[in-house]
Amino acid sequence: MNGRVIHTGQAIVDLVMEVGRIPEPGGDTFARRYEFTPGGGFNVMAAAARDGAEVLYAGGHGTGPFGDMVRAAMTTAGVTVLTSASQVRDTGFCVALVDDSAERTFVSTLGAEGEVTADNYRTAAPRTGDVVYVSGYSLLHEASRKALLEWLPELPAGLSVIVDPSPILGEIPVDVLRAVIGHTSLWSTNAREAQIIAALLGSPLSPVMDVTAQAAHLAQLLSCTVVLRAGAAGSVTVEWSKSGSKIEATTYIPALSVDAIDTNGAGDAHCGVLCAALAAGSDLLAAVRRANVAAGLAVSRRGPATSPTTAQIDALIPAASPAD
Repeated sequence: MNGRVIHTGQAIVDLVMEVGRIPEPGGDTFARRYEFTPGGGFNVMAAAARDGAEVLYAGGHGTGPFGDMVRAAMTTAGVTVLTSASQVRDTGFCVALVDDSAERTFVSTLGAEGEVTADNYRTAAPRTGDVVYVSGYSLLHEASRKALLEWLPELPAGLSVIVDPSPILGEIPVDVLRAVIGHTSLWSTNAREAQIIAALLGSPLSPVMDVTAQAAHLAQLLSCTVVLRAGAAGSVTVEWSKSGSKIEATTYIPALSVDAIDTNGAGDAHCGVLCAALAAGSDLLAAVRRANVAAGLAVSRRGPATSPTTAQIDALIPAASPAD
């Protein structure tokens, strides 16, 4: 029996706006295009579901137009919503600015998705083989932070906890990060977040380190397996032995070669497919290979929830084989 992907983060609505450039403070600009679309944690869940995973959403959701939009999208994607809607708040939203370089910048609000308790997470009834996805956003917001720190120590053996620290990593209290790291099986991060977490934990990455050295440094610092995503430069996976407290293997996996037009949701696609593959029993390197392909296809499409299907990933797996 395959494991399930249990998402503990926040499904919200994105207002995606395409702009030529981000205006300077006090300035203004006009968007060429805009779209209201389910986003945030939904992107990760949709990516996992499209790659065949059974996905459970244990986070919060609200009563109102945004909550309705997110729930409808999760239902269409095949995601099981475990908790009841808040009767007093709507789901929150995020303004995502995508500029001509395909970079994205966010401004977010907090709605009913932040109103969770440990009992909400317990409804997932986690079991051996499951993959639990934890977002840095959940560690920032007080209610979800408290709920996670209560629930994570209760998890049974034989499942994986994957932490995606998110762009707001630098705002999370260090003691909270240390507590969560103790329960983490795999830390999936981009280059910017890698710099931030290393500095927060008192062991900054050296400017002379290449991506492989950075990933190894993080694995030793976090005492867990690390997947360091470096965009078009591919990713580095460092497998950590918790029993031996040492690095077992380091592998570079190239990125899929594409013309990037929108990086919004690329990390979400990577994490979602990574979770799905691990829940299906894949070995780590094969899972990262699939995730690299998914992220590559996602950045070649407009919109935040653009992760491909299983068949589309399978067709391009040879293009993302590990380097010799």
